[in-house]
Amino acid sequence: MTDAPADAHRVLVLNSGSSSVKYQLLDMRDRSRLATGLVERIGESSSRLVHTPLKGGEPRERSGRIADHGEALKAAADELAADGLGLDSPELAAIGHRVVHGGLKFSEPTVITDDVLKEIERLVPVAPLHNPANITGIRTAQALRPDLPQVAVFDTAFHTTMPEHAARYAIDVETADAHRIRRYGFHGTSHAYVSRRTAELLGRPVADLNVIVLHLGNGASASAVAGGRCVDTSMGLTPLEGLVMGTRSGDIDPAVTFHLKRVAGMSTDEIDVLLNKRSGLVGLCGENDMREIRRRVDEGDERAALAFDIYIHRLKKYVGAYSAVLGRVDAVVFTAGVGENSAPVRKAALAGMEGFGLAVDADRNAVRSGEPRLISPEGARVAVAVVPTDEELEIAGQTFDLIHN
Repeated sequence: MTDAPADAHRVLVLNSGSSSVKYQLLDMRDRSRLATGLVERIGESSSRLVHTPLKGGEPRERSGRIADHGEALKAAADELAADGLGLDSPELAAIGHRVVHGGLKFSEPTVITDDVLKEIERLVPVAPLHNPANITGIRTAQALRPDLPQVAVFDTAFHTTMPEHAARYAIDVETADAHRIRRYGFHGTSHAYVSRRTAELLGRPVADLNVIVLHLGNGASASAVAGGRCVDTSMGLTPLEGLVMGTRSGDIDPAVTFHLKRVAGMSTDEIDVLLNKRSGLVGLCGENDMREIRRRVDEGDERAALAFDIYIHRLKKYVGAYSAVLGRVDAVVFTAGVGENSAPVRKAALAGMEGFGLAVDADRNAVRSGEPRLISPEGARVAVAVVPTDEELEIAGQTFDLIHN
């Protein structure tokens, strides 16, 4: 498939954002992490790199302006080299890149060629905040190691199995097709990983399970997964649609945008900022950290309580809707920062849904653990689980499998 040495077993995973680069180096022999790091505030005087070697050694931090992604990746490479894990190592098999939007063309991890890069660039209009940064990360990595396989793993890929009746919006077909307007979905690597790990937790084949996955972080999405294939998901053309999120509104009447333009005199860019950065939980109560919101709820704060109730109401609607879409639900699974750590959210989201076979055991739900676990009562008709996500491991695994098959 590639020129990767047969005995090379490390994969570097890169997640390039508009002003940040996250990276992890993994050993695929035992799927362990060798190092992780974050370069943030790229282009600012307050740039910061935090590097953590995970097999001995203390975290290291450096501050000071890092001009661009090229400099950021070189700085990360220097930190890895200081631990004996340099990018010039013959043990490095490939670099796996998280790419947010792959459209309909990319349904699998893909070795990056000039043609692949051109297609990712063609998708910039539907992912203007994400794909340009992903492209920058790819080009920077290619410049550092032009001899090494570079693999794109797409956030949207897992959702390309959705049937047309779930993926299409009810707008003029010609207009939609001309401008690539449809439901794409995001967080796909997480939904793929978690649905597979849920099958392992339950000791059942993926092909036999119908699962609702609730990926609840600052960004949040739900998916209906039948036999390992996504049949519906809450995010759409962009990550704005769906659940109430930290700063995003989620589902909203499209006419709100027209109203704001006509009545409030807001520009398109101002409305974009409002719905993506000043809405959701932060718009409702001024806070997007669920821990702080719960603290305020417990102290009787009415705004925080309303924000929490709106958040939960939307979750319930999607669980109910996806139960109808799937027809039979074997498991509802919580993952990501809020899903994995907030027992009150898990309890509230499924409260009163006993008629769906859904219930949460209070003692099991209260347990804090980094391991996959059941929180439903013994003998429950539908399993309720908490399964920590691992998007970087999923990207590394898909990258490694691709170049060795």
